[in-house]
Amino acid sequence: MPPFAELKPSQDPAVVGLCPERWTGISKQAAAWCAADAIPAISYLMGKESNATEVVRLGRQQVNSDKPLATDSIFLVASITKPIVGTAVLQLLEQGELMLNDKVRKFIPEFKGTGKNSITLRHLLTHSSGLPDMLPNDFDLRNAHAPLSRFIEGICQADLLFTPGESVSYQSMGFCLLGEVIQRITSLPCADYLHQSIFAPLQMHDTALGAPDNWYEGDKPKANRIAEIRLPETQLAANWNWNEKYWQSLGAPWGGLLTTPEDLSRFAAMMLNEGHFEDATILSPATVRVATTNQLNAMIDMPEKERRCRPWGLGWKLTWPGYSAHFGDLHSPNTFGHWGSTGTLLWMDPENNSFGIILCTEPQEPHGPYLARMTNRMRASIR
Repeated sequence: MPPFAELKPSQDPAVVGLCPERWTGISKQAAAWCAADAIPAISYLMGKESNATEVVRLGRQQVNSDKPLATDSIFLVASITKPIVGTAVLQLLEQGELMLNDKVRKFIPEFKGTGKNSITLRHLLTHSSGLPDMLPNDFDLRNAHAPLSRFIEGICQADLLFTPGESVSYQSMGFCLLGEVIQRITSLPCADYLHQSIFAPLQMHDTALGAPDNWYEGDKPKANRIAEIRLPETQLAANWNWNEKYWQSLGAPWGGLLTTPEDLSRFAAMMLNEGHFEDATILSPATVRVATTNQLNAMIDMPEKERRCRPWGLGWKLTWPGYSAHFGDLHSPNTFGHWGSTGTLLWMDPENNSFGIILCTEPQEPHGPYLARMTNRMRASIR
């Protein structure tokens, strides 16, 4: 039987292949962080083979409230969005709609400027395009509650930081462009395509790229289940923030995903099962293997230290030797995943068919200390 043909939750960590004493220790430390208000709320689980722990939920639903974290809480997971948008791009590759070396201008003709003609979809997926992470007027766009189209206009006018393929610099705006490519190929907004082609087939019923209008309707709006994030100072006096409707519903392809630990575990199981989970086939095994392999090795102008020390798959961060931030220190060389600036982490290890999900409401940039420390304890708990 494939490692994740199903996903059975268990109250006994030993059934999942974890040391019960070490697993209990994780809960004690997380509870202490919440009690000390180091983290307002945290929810996490682990999976191995076809089993998973039950979801642990600690802390408060709102930052300044005593109300416990809801048993059906939803989290804004920020940049974990990126590899899921990348998965949609890879589906279109499998359908013959695009190639990784296709130029971005093939799909977005107005994407012009010095050096931009050479930017490919592969560059966008591997943070090697030379585009900036955020636009110079990013704060002004958010403050004005600008639609995604305004961000696309800005990216088309933005200057590059370096020649594509010659360095690596994390670039959220590259994934904004990928969302636009998806829309221009499918004639569907990126959010709708993800729902139809990934979330619905995987039965991720509490997941959306941007909260739809119906999440705010009725006597018990689904949006009330979204856990409140402790805001950084830069957002406190702004006309936008992570907790308000504009950002929750924008559907930013680089950071607007809303989901639960349970839903995200189904996506993780699919990736570890080479693209298939239960009745849904999202990707082929060949595509999963390529997506989780270091793409920088094939870039002839990429410096050796970048290829060796900061490898990227197609949307997926791979294990970075000697770098503890977010991912911790104990991952195998085959591990892949992503983190989110709101305090979230997803990792998967095909070497022992395990995954970990940590969703909290304490922003972790730039080093992810709580995420990294918890991940080390998770990895150490695997028998």
